[in-house]
Amino acid sequence: MSWVLLLFTMALVGCDHATKAVAQAALERRAPLSIVPGLLDLRYAENRDMAFSLLRSIHSPAKVAILFVLSMFVLGVMLLGWWRSRHASAAEQAGYALIVAGAIGNAIDRAARGYVIDFIHLHRWPIFNVADIAIAAGGVLLGIVMIRRAREEAREAS
Repeated sequence: MSWVLLLFTMALVGCDHATKAVAQAALERRAPLSIVPGLLDLRYAENRDMAFSLLRSIHSPAKVAILFVLSMFVLGVMLLGWWRSRHASAAEQAGYALIVAGAIGNAIDRAARGYVIDFIHLHRWPIFNVADIAIAAGGVLLGIVMIRRAREEAREAS
C-alpha cells in the first residue's frame, strides 16, 4: 500500500463529506434540482437503511448500531484484503482504495448522524452519494482484475 493511495483514500473521504455538506445545505427541505430532465436530479435524502433498502423490514432502535457494526465488519474485511494485496497491481490497489474510502465515508455518516446523506438521483435507481460511487467503481475495478487474473491463470495452465 503506497502513501499515494492512502492520501487518495483520505482525499476521497473528504470529497464525499464535502459534497454531502453542500447537498445538505443546498437541498435539504427543498424540491429536487433537475440536472438532466427525466434522467438526473439532485435531491436530499437521509438513508437510514443500507443499499437498496435491504433491511427495510427491521424496525428496531438497534438498526443504526447493526448497520454500523456491519459496515465496520465489511471495512475490516476490505482493509485485510488490501493489506494482503499490498504487492498487487496498481489497478487492484486502486480498487481497494476506492472501496475503503467509500466505506469510511458512509461509516462516518452512520456514526455521527445515524444515517447516510444521499443526494444523486438517477431516475429509476435509488438515490446515492459519492461514497457509493467509489464503492461501486472499486468493486468493478476489482472484478476486472480478478477476471484478468483468472484468464491469465487459465492460459498458463493450458
